[in-house]
Amino acid sequence: MFEPAVSVRGDVSSTPPKPSNSPIISVEHVFKSVSDSTGTLTILRDIDFALNARETAAIVGASGSGKSTLLSIIAGLDTPTQGTVRLAGQDMFAISEDDRAALRAQKVGFVFQSFQLMGNLTALENVMLPLELANKRNARALASDMLKRVGLGERLGHYPKVLSGGEQQRVALARAFVVEPAMLLADEPTGSLDFATGETVMQLMFELNQELGTTLVLVTHDAAIAARCERRITIEAGRLVPDAVR
Repeated sequence: MFEPAVSVRGDVSSTPPKPSNSPIISVEHVFKSVSDSTGTLTILRDIDFALNARETAAIVGASGSGKSTLLSIIAGLDTPTQGTVRLAGQDMFAISEDDRAALRAQKVGFVFQSFQLMGNLTALENVMLPLELANKRNARALASDMLKRVGLGERLGHYPKVLSGGEQQRVALARAFVVEPAMLLADEPTGSLDFATGETVMQLMFELNQELGTTLVLVTHDAAIAARCERRITIEAGRLVPDAVR
């Protein structure tokens, strides 16, 4: 069982911050095409929506519909063929790759199906990593507090190989949330977990979303998880389904 919710930092109020008037993420008429010797394949066609602070949104659709490509473009990891993505008002593709990486480090957290933990680092060191990259002086204390928050206070010195899948995903959540990102992007976060463990991880993710005021965007095939989100963005053959953004 998880430990009771506590503030990760002394200056974090128990009341989540009020949403701002402007969207935290704005996807404006985004297209994505790739070309090879056989011709041009259009993956995304005119995707347009915006999300505000603290909102939760599920990107859903069949395999191959363009969901993960859209998530990568939102993160600034992939470049659209046409269109604009604004993160906290900043056009992500009007700045250099280095500046985009710096913006991503400040504003975005990631959770992947395959956990993406550093195998040669302990749970504590994995969570400390983004804090150290951001030059936080109290990285060890913040990372320790967040791991306790996700119920891994007794696993600080353990390496990923001795942790269960659910424990590894909780380390990944702690690593993503410890920097208090404006937005968390999750790609099939429960895809490698059994049902009960997945339910536990998702409950924790939604709790942290509310506690820290982070906008949550996740790709999922799970209808039950999508139903828990405030918004659902449905993609079919690269297009946004009319009236699907609710």
